[in-house]
Amino acid sequence: MAQNLPDSAFHNIGWREGTNARFTGRFAALRVRCAGGNVGKARLLAAQWLPIEWPADQAEPEKYHLSTLPETTALNDLVAAAHMRWRIERDYQDLKQDPGLGHYEGRGWRGLNHHASLSIAAYGFLLTHRAAGTGCADRH
Repeated sequence: MAQNLPDSAFHNIGWREGTNARFTGRFAALRVRCAGGNVGKARLLAAQWLPIEWPADQAEPEKYHLSTLPETTALNDLVAAAHMRWRIERDYQDLKQDPGLGHYEGRGWRGLNHHASLSIAAYGFLLTHRAAGTGCADRH
């Protein structure tokens, strides 16, 4: 499908600032319906977005994503949502390290739930203070 699209269907879009430059790529998006359902009970799923990332210097598309965002969603928003995974994984790494989500060694669901809740609350507190520019060092 991607190879049948005209070049005019692809647009250069940036999704976030990197350390040296803005991350950009060449994207197009189609509305598609995926086959799905239980084995032996094929059914047609609702239409979804299929954002396609295809750098101009490559022979084939680099990445495909599926998105259930509304039909009126702009291509910029589809690209931002598709590349949100990096931020989520980065936050999860920070959550495991900074407030100690990865340090739980209990055996029960209740203890894990309490530990995760407190770790997430502490991480939210740290992010809020980091965003406001008021860290713990500012209080000394």
